[in-house]
Amino acid sequence: MSQTFIMIKPDAVRNKHVGEIINRIEKEGFKILGLKYLHLSLEDAKQFYKVHSARPFYDELCKDMSASPIVAAALERENAVLHWRDVIGATDPKEAKPNTIRALYAESKGANAVHGSDSDENALLEISFFFKGYELVK
Repeated sequence: MSQTFIMIKPDAVRNKHVGEIINRIEKEGFKILGLKYLHLSLEDAKQFYKVHSARPFYDELCKDMSASPIVAAALERENAVLHWRDVIGATDPKEAKPNTIRALYAESKGANAVHGSDSDENALLEISFFFKGYELVK
């Protein structure tokens, strides 16, 4: 079993897609280890996305991610990172395969509904950013 971190982004929360996305998580065979509804501060968003700090979209990304609440979750299943990335689809919803989360719920490349860890190593770092060990149910 492996773990991944996922985030339901502000655009999907505002558009009331949280229930559908969590339902999809369960249907895909993920075990939810931790789940939080929270509002990131601008400073927290900058810290979480610091890997992108040199990119031109960094400031806008951080501003958008701190504009309204998100849902953060730690998930577990076989090949968790790869499976979740298949489920969410391409970053640009116009390029996402049908029935992927981004094809169904994303507004644009920037407002793309969800985040998913890109590696097992980053999944553990991202999970630890949002969850203390005792907050995860094994």
